[in-house]
Amino acid sequence: MTETCDYRGYRFPPEIIARAVWLYHRFTLSFRDVEDLLAERGVTVSYETIRQWCITFGPAYARRIRKHQGPRGDRWFLDEVVVSIQGNRRYLWRAVDQDGDLIEILVQSRKDTKAAKRFFRKALGSQLNVPIEITTDKLRSYASAKRLVMPSVPHCQDRYANNRAEVSHEPTREQERQMRGFRSDGHAQRFLSVHGQCNNLFRLGRHLLRAESYRELRARAFQTWEQVTCA
Repeated sequence: MTETCDYRGYRFPPEIIARAVWLYHRFTLSFRDVEDLLAERGVTVSYETIRQWCITFGPAYARRIRKHQGPRGDRWFLDEVVVSIQGNRRYLWRAVDQDGDLIEILVQSRKDTKAAKRFFRKALGSQLNVPIEITTDKLRSYASAKRLVMPSVPHCQDRYANNRAEVSHEPTREQERQMRGFRSDGHAQRFLSVHGQCNNLFRLGRHLLRAESYRELRARAFQTWEQVTCA
């Protein structure tokens, strides 16, 4: 991590800024909830300031987490879900790997072949490696886009095979209800990109681990977060 975060000109120290961004993206909280949690610790800051911190530093933290963790797994599970943004129908495309970690997301207005091809190319650009297999539902756009972008990659469309990607939308739905919807396509894209990378770092599968192993992995995640935020 040779790149450093620039906190010059901010009245609060990096530790508090990083804590506020972590609370907002790690848990299903509003900006006012984060304001109250910081106030309980003696830090008086407005929810509007916290919102600006998240806008400014959230994407930078997400990029650094992605860079630190490197490419995700080589088996991709893709799915799209409808989201309503200001009364308009939008499609949230999401790709996760065999461990459930986020590979890429993209908010688009359509779910045709052109949209699927754009999503494939964005995912390939972020990973720099072609997967050994992709799994999707039976949407025809996936098959036609795959023939154009990744013709040699095996494609599974079996029933229930894509449950991993479908389940990955649940945290988004929870946050969407908390926020009473997204304000714009760009707002949804920015927030969910940061939210997904934060989940990659701190979603450790507690039910699969012994307590000792879980605590060790959690400590490593906090260590990485400190490096990422330079706090």
